[in-house]
Amino acid sequence: MGTATKTSTTEQKIQELEILVANQATQIAKMEILINYYEEQFKLAQRRRFGASSEQSPDQLRLFEDMFNEAEHQADSSLPEPIYEEITYKRKKRVGKREEDLSGLPVERIDHELPESERLCPECGELMHDIGVTIRDELEIIPAKVIHKEHAVHAYGCANCEKNSDHTPIIRATAPAPLITGSLATPSAVAHIAIQKYGDGVPLYRTEKKLTYDGVVLSRQTMANWLIYCAQNYLSALYDLLTAKLMKETILHADETTIQVLREPGRAPRTKSYEWLYRTSGCSEHAIVIFDYRETRGHDHPKAFLKEFKGYLHTDGYQAYHNLPSGIIVVGCWFHYLSRQYIRAEMPQALLLRHSA
Repeated sequence: MGTATKTSTTEQKIQELEILVANQATQIAKMEILINYYEEQFKLAQRRRFGASSEQSPDQLRLFEDMFNEAEHQADSSLPEPIYEEITYKRKKRVGKREEDLSGLPVERIDHELPESERLCPECGELMHDIGVTIRDELEIIPAKVIHKEHAVHAYGCANCEKNSDHTPIIRATAPAPLITGSLATPSAVAHIAIQKYGDGVPLYRTEKKLTYDGVVLSRQTMANWLIYCAQNYLSALYDLLTAKLMKETILHADETTIQVLREPGRAPRTKSYEWLYRTSGCSEHAIVIFDYRETRGHDHPKAFLKEFKGYLHTDGYQAYHNLPSGIIVVGCWFHYLSRQYIRAEMPQALLLRHSA
């Protein structure tokens, strides 16, 4: 009887310990999520406090750290070109990897052949024939080339009328209209500058410096003027067309994020502005993403932008999206909802009040 009682007590203690371990594991998992949340908030606060106020991205900051010694750090002349590709472990490089990497590039073949005078057999003197070719692949990069174009528009007059008439008709050849009247700008030049700045994150002063290496004197002010002119006179029409197509969709996504604009008239450099983003859903045939810059986060901005839209709008819980014109059905985000519910359940009361504020 005593042995049975001890066995029962032992099993009960084991069960209690198992429950305790399970509860502790759950608590640890919750604490890890909260720690990750606090770390992200800390990083965001540090970035806002100490982040660069100039035209730089995080990738550029890392570039500045390594720009002088990156080649020396990565190079190792003692190693041949790898027959292994390094991922997180080493494996034999799959057959055709190089061919796959080069498949989208144009091919320029250079044949290296011997003249007939050097193809005579050293044994019998007969002419030797081609028995095979060994291919060596190389990758050549041709830097951008700047060309000074002159459009010479010819005019024509009648020699007979010049001699025998009091009126000489003149006709002129036609030439393409300039992108910007009285300017050196061309579509390719403006596209290059725009890609450098908005695609690659290169500030205009660095593009200005790079162009001087090719003998081109083009100030950043001129480049800025070109970008603004083309945006206002060409791209704005495309923006309006895409916006009109966006309004015809039945499902849209919307969100807003802060942005800092330097040297904006009448506003301090650290003043918050907002980019409101509207985009098509994953079910749409063609993806459209529209950014709508506004100085504030007021509810009137989405109301004005979406006045022609009828359908489902997928957003977070921000109240501005819940005061929109009739015909718009707001669809909440499960991720935002579950995250908010978890934070409210687990966050200490003092931090919860601060977070809600």
